[in-house]
Formats: sequence, structure tokens, C-alpha cells
Amino acid sequence: MSAPSARHWEQNKEATVYVGNLHERVTPRILHELMLNAGRVRNVNMPVDRVNSQHQGFGFVEFHTEEEADYAPKIMNNVALYGNRIRVNKASADKQKNVEIGAELFIGNLDGMVDEKTLYDTFGQFGPLINAPKVARDENNMSKGYGFISYGDFESSDAAIANMHGQYIMNKQISVQYAYKKDGKGERHGDEAERMLAKQAKAHGVAPAVQPLPAHLFAIPANAVPQGQAMIQNGPGMSGAPGAPNGQGGGYGRPPPPQSNLPPPPSGLPARPPSGAPVNFFPPPPGFAPPPSGPPPGFGPPPGYGPPR
Repeated sequence: MSAPSARHWEQNKEATVYVGNLHERVTPRILHELMLNAGRVRNVNMPVDRVNSQHQGFGFVEFHTEEEADYAPKIMNNVALYGNRIRVNKASADKQKNVEIGAELFIGNLDGMVDEKTLYDTFGQFGPLINAPKVARDENNMSKGYGFISYGDFESSDAAIANMHGQYIMNKQISVQYAYKKDGKGERHGDEAERMLAKQAKAHGVAPAVQPLPAHLFAIPANAVPQGQAMIQNGPGMSGAPGAPNGQGGGYGRPPPPQSNLPPPPSGLPARPPSGAPVNFFPPPPGFAPPPSGPPPGFGPPPGYGPPR
């Protein structure tokens, strides 16, 4: 029933499924009988360790037809066998690379202004993302207040939870935890079965497919301050660098306010009046001279009137 490991590469991979997280008590015969519930089994291959002659926790089951192999994951995935919930995926060469790790996080209590770029800038520092961050939106493209992050390994997702749960983004305290699985049974990602499957996949060079991140979501627009970043103004003698907030070469951010040469007024006194000409002041026309000071010519004090003694 079980053939040498090289037999796997001669199989019809489109009719073969990968079965992971197998208990040590599972034998090729037990796996064969279990998979008969999905279709006609042609071959079962469970690679063994050369040192202890024990299987390595996974195997391959070849069916007679591709339809049977497509049907097997739908009814056999997550079935409990000796206390372990097995994982069943198509084992074709192109689908082996698309193994689902399960390091998916739910980000709750998001501010309405938090977008995909903010999530990328915040959570991308903990590890590589296999998908672009998602913000749940309504029919008007308004945020529903939660989103999702998908990492390529559990080390990254664990670090994100440890560092970001309970932190503030845009004045709202967010919650970070593993997302619910899509099977609708109320279980969250990050359980021991998923971690074991990820460990086995990594040991055999099977990595999750990384989706390209859309460039238009993460490009910094001109004349705009990136969300979540504080404006930093250049001090005296500092030259701006391209791409830096308020830098001379960056092209975004407001310029620093003009500096005044006047000292600040003492405390407790009214504010200093504005210097310079009034706003509504208009200069006199050319050739206009101001009237002379003093009384007009020929005008003097009345008789008998003189300066006081």
C-alpha cells in the first residue's frame, strides 16, 4: 500500500492530497481507510524518519481521479483523528506553494480614518505580509471599524499581538487577536494544529504564496502628510531631505511659520499691537504735502491776550 518516497513524484499530483498533523498512531492502513470516505484510493505514502523509522506527521493520498482529490479536502479537512485535527489540501505542485499558514489577525476598534496604508505601515514592521491589509468597508466605502492582517509565519503574528494589542492609533485603543476561521465553528486561527502544519511545511520547503502588494495603496501622494505620522519641522540650519516631512525636497507638509524678531511680551500685559502699516492704510498721492503745524499766517491771539505769567 505504501511505496517508497520516490513514488510520490511519479504520482498524478492533480489526483493527490496532502494530509498533515497526523498523530503518531496513524498508520498507512488507517489513513487509507479514512480517505475511502472521499473516494477510491490508489496509493498512500507516509514518509518515515530514517533514524527512528517513525512517520513525520504527514502523508500523501492518491485517488483514482482528480474529482475525488478535489472532494477530499471538502469533507476530510479538520477531521479529528486520535485527538489531532488533520489538514487536507491538494498536493499538486502549484498548490503546494499556496498552503494556508493561518497567521491571520483581527484588528478591532479602528478609527474611521485608519486606512490600508496605516495598517501596512504599523503592522508591516513585525514581519512579511502575504496579503495586503484589509479594512472592512460598507457600501459607501466607509470603514466599519475593523480590519485584517495576514502574516507568513506565526512568529510575526505573535509579535504583532504582543506589541500592538491595547495600543492607540489615532486616539482609539485597538484590539489585536487571531481572527476566526472561515469554517464557521467559532475557532480562531493560531491553534496547535495550524502551528504544527506550518512547522512541517517550513521543514519541507513549502512556503505560503505572497501576493503582490498594490502599489497605489502605499504610494505617498504629493502635498500630503502621511496618516499616523506627526509633522516634524526643520529647525534653524537644518536642510530637508527628499521624502522627509517638511523637507525642502519632499514636496509635502506645511512650511514652518515665519519667525518674528520681536521678543515675546511680558506675562500679564496686553498683547503687543501689530507692527507695520495698518491693513487699510493707503499712501498719499504724489505731490501732496501735509498742512503746516501751528496757526495759519496772519492769525494771532486776541489783543490783550498773552502768555500766562
